[in-house]
Amino acid sequence: MASTTPAAPTSPVFDPLILPSGVVLPNRLAKAAMEENMAVRGQVPGKGLFRLYERWSKGGAGLLITGNVMVHAEALTGPAGVVLDAAAPLEPFRRWARAAKSGGARVWMQINHPGRQIRADMPGVAWGPSAVRVDLGRNSKRFAEPTAMTEAQIVATVERFATTAARAEEAGFDGVEIHAAHGYLLSQFLSPLSNRRTDAWGGALENRARLLLDVVRAVRAAVAPTFAVAVKLNSADFQRGGFGTDDAARVIEMLAPLGVDLVELSGGSYEAPAMTGQAGDERTAAREAYFLTLAEELAATSPVSLMLTGGIVRRPVAEQVLAGGVALVGMGSALAVDPDLPNTWRTEASAAVRLAPVAITDKAIASAASMARVRRQLRRLGRGRSTRPSTNPQVALALETLHQQGALRRYRTWLAAR
Repeated sequence: MASTTPAAPTSPVFDPLILPSGVVLPNRLAKAAMEENMAVRGQVPGKGLFRLYERWSKGGAGLLITGNVMVHAEALTGPAGVVLDAAAPLEPFRRWARAAKSGGARVWMQINHPGRQIRADMPGVAWGPSAVRVDLGRNSKRFAEPTAMTEAQIVATVERFATTAARAEEAGFDGVEIHAAHGYLLSQFLSPLSNRRTDAWGGALENRARLLLDVVRAVRAAVAPTFAVAVKLNSADFQRGGFGTDDAARVIEMLAPLGVDLVELSGGSYEAPAMTGQAGDERTAAREAYFLTLAEELAATSPVSLMLTGGIVRRPVAEQVLAGGVALVGMGSALAVDPDLPNTWRTEASAAVRLAPVAITDKAIASAASMARVRRQLRRLGRGRSTRPSTNPQVALALETLHQQGALRRYRTWLAAR
């Protein structure tokens, strides 16, 4: 006798996506990168990250993108950052890739250089296209005074990205995402606010995009044709005179012939933290799908498949994003709170995740507290515990500060011994 149980309603979010490299993503939902700051001694992934990514892999997202993996051991976004360079041991990364793929998801490593966005108390280097410090008003002194990069340092940085990508492939990852958003180094070169160079790396957008394009070319040359290469790009900086949507459209056109599989759109930087809903720009609708309007504008002409990340917590919104011409939906905080949300959406289209807004007037502090609250959930998942989204953001920030102090001592010792 045939079953009379009604079939679960179909949704485009569960359609597969075939990328130019031949990589097939099982569905249109991606766990977007969130900076976990969970490296163990030696700046490598450990049991906490293995458990966390195994949990996400079983939750139903078709793609998992790791948090920042640093290409330069002397330049970390935080003292508990993961480093994969020519000297790093590969076995911890192999275990990370296996854990992330254990439930059927694909996994890409996000590779990054922070440039000038380096804390003042961190050892190592603080580089930028120009000697322009991060401007956070009274909080500016928390960041290092950067030095303008030399030609040799720029060339070496391109090589570092290629080395990290090649080693990620060797470790079993399915692709890499080159981070050129959120005010990190490649984004700094793109923005006329931080890039005041007058040589071949500054001035016109073609020059400001040169470092990103060189990195993409080097990465693509260092990996197999079937290894995915993606770029994370700001749809806008949300700062007057900064990198804008028209610039993003032109950069996407430049990337198209270089073998890029996907461009993920986000926005903002430490100075204007739109990625945490703190931009205050009317076009970001800073509640859900922050950058949807900008993404739809870019999707209309983009020669490359696009992914949109920022504030998405409901399936109908994810479907709206896909209907707007975007190929992949990225979710961060929602999956930090409920790693099973993609699977839940198969039968409960109305399921959602809610995080109370951070009621702190200082945007920089509010952004830091928001990220600390998310990291609190990631660490709980990494210990095999359930999440606790009601965590007070200010308490989370205080605990994160203590965690970072211990990590900084370990990082200083490791870097000095290296």
